[in-house]
Amino acid sequence: MTITREDLGAALEAGAITGEVATPRENNLDHIRRFLAGERQFDFGVELTRDWDFDSVFDLMVNRCGLRPERDFTEGVDTISTQRCIEGLGALGTAVEEVAAAGGRILFATGHPAGLMPVHMAVADWARSLGAQLVEPDGMIEVPALGGDLRRIRGVWFWQLHGGIPHTHLTEPMERLLAELVARGEPAPDLVVADHGWAGRAGSAGLRTIGYADCNDPGLFVAEAQGQLEATIPLDDDVVPTLYEPLIDYVVGGGWKA
Repeated sequence: MTITREDLGAALEAGAITGEVATPRENNLDHIRRFLAGERQFDFGVELTRDWDFDSVFDLMVNRCGLRPERDFTEGVDTISTQRCIEGLGALGTAVEEVAAAGGRILFATGHPAGLMPVHMAVADWARSLGAQLVEPDGMIEVPALGGDLRRIRGVWFWQLHGGIPHTHLTEPMERLLAELVARGEPAPDLVVADHGWAGRAGSAGLRTIGYADCNDPGLFVAEAQGQLEATIPLDDDVVPTLYEPLIDYVVGGGWKA
């Protein structure tokens, strides 16, 4: 199925994936401060290569994510740019097709499984159908720093702990997976498609990376501005998974080529 850009925009806003979203303004502003303070779970493994302050990150989030620009607006409903989201999805489609055409290796991973896992799985299936190799080393990969282990469903990596799949911004899962690839003598991925600490750490490691990010995830937008991420796709990353179906159709159906 192919969905047009216009129909996708309407679906994104109807599902509160873009436009007015559930993440409140006060949370967005707080996360900028915590990112700049380098707090664990908020730094996303992004290595700063230039000086950033609150105003510069705020301006970046307005321009790249679509936050409301009024500086005196500190509480209430905030926004995500539909246009920027659609542009990011186009960059994703282009990158996946390019790497797949060369028979390259793509690593898919998520720290937000309750929302984004179906999106990652669908794009991973599409990438494999185009000829991409998915990064899928055999066997269990334990994560001593956190407990639990790394697992995958339909080519998408996640961190498992006590039989569950935690929502996490931590970087240790990506660090552990990349270290395991080196230990096994496997080549690095040609492309990483991920979110949260998975994406931020991959970008800081010098890997070609595209990341999904909510309006309270400034780290990935900063990484993009620093040239560490090829593209950041702004969207609410935790709506009911079925609401992402038009987005999936747009990417795998090639609507971004029109």
